[in-house]
Amino acid sequence: MDSADAVIWTPTPSDRDRALAYGDGLFETLRLQPSGAPLWRFHRARLLAGAQRLGLPLMAQRLDQALEQALARCDRPAVLKLILSAGEGGRGYARPASLQPQLWARLHPLQPPAVALREQGVKLGLCSLQLARQPALAGLKHLNRLEQVLARAEVSAAGWDEGVLCDSAGWVVECSAMNLFVRHGEQWWTPSLDQAGVAGVARSWLLEQLGEVAQDPRDLSVFATADEVLVCNSVAGIMPVRTLAGWSWPVGTTTRALQSELEQLFQ
Repeated sequence: MDSADAVIWTPTPSDRDRALAYGDGLFETLRLQPSGAPLWRFHRARLLAGAQRLGLPLMAQRLDQALEQALARCDRPAVLKLILSAGEGGRGYARPASLQPQLWARLHPLQPPAVALREQGVKLGLCSLQLARQPALAGLKHLNRLEQVLARAEVSAAGWDEGVLCDSAGWVVECSAMNLFVRHGEQWWTPSLDQAGVAGVARSWLLEQLGEVAQDPRDLSVFATADEVLVCNSVAGIMPVRTLAGWSWPVGTTTRALQSELEQLFQ
């Protein structure tokens, strides 16, 4: 089997790999049960769409092979990380004429979030770091994650559970590792991700469950009149938000119901 068609389970990238040199690639982090990956269709679709946008040849069968091999290794709840690299290239930004993307995979033990955070809610802070606006990369889970690294350092230093990130225009985008949903009365809102941010898998699942959800640019005032706020990602699941700056909210019944429904997929 050609290396460009294989799944590499012991990744040892060379210093010529474009993922290491330039962050040229994409990744997925998904939660597994020995019986399967309940959100696989979302991860698979996002990685295939991202590869197409970045011009990286990727066959769907290759991803299915990675999942099949992961499940064969999985005897308890785990996290599978898939990294799609553009492969090796010479010095300089230009990709080689013959591109051979590499697909790396690694299993990690699942470390579920603290029960207190799931039950009582998370404390958010407002990060001073602003996300750059770049429509060509917006929504993608690409390998250039320095903004999130710096944001997470800010979250840790401040003692928050998570941090809200705005873009350079002042619009709310996401948290450092989670997407945001806000309810006003009967209407749910989540940030538009056409300029910055990551279109998360749990976010996609929630959009299906909630039906009509507003997606447009809004500033921090969106929290001032909120009835319910939640954050989500595919590994941690759904968590209610307790506080942000001077605002606070109760754990909403809709959040609790959605949280339970998502967790039931992994039972």
